[in-house]
Amino acid sequence: MLTRRDAALRLDIPLEMATRHGIPSRLTEDELAAIESDPPQWLVQSRANRTGAKKVWAHLDCVVCGFAEDARPKKWWPDWTYLMCDYHSPFQAPEPTAGFARTEVEGVGSRFIALVDERS
Repeated sequence: MLTRRDAALRLDIPLEMATRHGIPSRLTEDELAAIESDPPQWLVQSRANRTGAKKVWAHLDCVVCGFAEDARPKKWWPDWTYLMCDYHSPFQAPEPTAGFARTEVEGVGSRFIALVDERS
């Protein structure tokens, strides 16, 4: 069984859209395959309207422990070099490249810190 969130990820649509258009809270792989193979008009229209400028989902991976999650990207998220869980110490992440300075941005996803390396 898949959750509505899993279906939204696979269909590359926001969770809110999946809810609004009646994707059930639980569905089988076969039910999702049927939607993917013969998409309803609202899904066809949604995909046609997509410009590609903004991702629907972002895959987030911790560089230290490998914890991963998929989240809806926020406009304020920086372009990061690495992500790490907020409970790791900065020294656990790879060092910035020589000539680069690192800043940390908290609050990415449910528990990540974005490590942003910029030329100093």
